[in-house]
Amino acid sequence: MAQKKTRSARKLLIGYLERISSKVFSDFPKELTALVGAEHGVYALYKGNRLYYIGLAGNLRKRIKQHLKDKHAGKWNAFSLYLVRRADHLRELESVMQRIADPKGNKAAGRLRHAQNLKSELEGRIKAEQKRQRARILGGGPAPPARVSDTKAKPKKGRKPSRARKAALAPYVTQRFKVRAVHKGKRYEASVRRDGTINYNGAIYTSPSAAGRAALGRGVNGWRFWRFRNEDGEWVRLDELRKKA
Repeated sequence: MAQKKTRSARKLLIGYLERISSKVFSDFPKELTALVGAEHGVYALYKGNRLYYIGLAGNLRKRIKQHLKDKHAGKWNAFSLYLVRRADHLRELESVMQRIADPKGNKAAGRLRHAQNLKSELEGRIKAEQKRQRARILGGGPAPPARVSDTKAKPKKGRKPSRARKAALAPYVTQRFKVRAVHKGKRYEASVRRDGTINYNGAIYTSPSAAGRAALGRGVNGWRFWRFRNEDGEWVRLDELRKKA
């Protein structure tokens, strides 16, 4: 396994400027360049105290300067920028900011393509709890525990791992951890045991693909299907474990 990263290396933001006048590009361009350089991140444009636009850029300074002459020219006079350490999260960070602020200059709301909308699952849990409460209040015997049909499937019989067949994850596991996957809006959860086997829905599997097949009902590359939380708190593909070994 890779060595633990320092706390500073795990930080998402490495620097920021907030509510800076657009005149800095004409009056102090060298100073701004020396400070920001060609770093990537997300930015916001303001007209007075009102947020106008949110965007992302591989070169923040250059992109914001372009907006002084493109279709956004004259519609803003101040900006904020946030330097982000890892570029692979820029799009999601931009989308979250757009969905929260809903700025006038952004024509469409940010898209959260790789995240599950949990609203339907919450509605299902609420309905199940309401049903349980009604049964308890109106009588008719003890109410059964709340169930959500779309989040829990019936346990499937898995093959018990034999001693001769070593679990595929065994070389990469020192302690238990959870894995999850999202497919067509539905979330699947399992746990990896200390011996490298995977417990999905009460059954034990010796490989990520076998557990994935049990979840979807068809063949799947389990190393790419399941995700785990890494040291940075990010959910990444299980295949990352093999790359670090």
